[in-house]
Amino acid sequence: MSVNRPKTKTMSPTPLENKTARLTVLIDPNKKKAFEQLCARQDLTPSQVVRQLIREYLARHDVAWTPSKPPRARP
Repeated sequence: MSVNRPKTKTMSPTPLENKTARLTVLIDPNKKKAFEQLCARQDLTPSQVVRQLIREYLARHDVAWTPSKPPRARP
């Protein structure tokens, strides 16, 4: 018997970002739990989803952005 799983949405490629700024959001604990569970089912981290939502929101409102500095090259 096969299990039908919902298809996950693939995150679109984005420029490498300087991920050093922190955003704190207060939400209902049950909403947080449901969000984290959904992210896990889609094999995404909550941070990945929030970053994508922010990018989409900026694009929808025609706000351009660029990463604050290029990523460091690894030795």
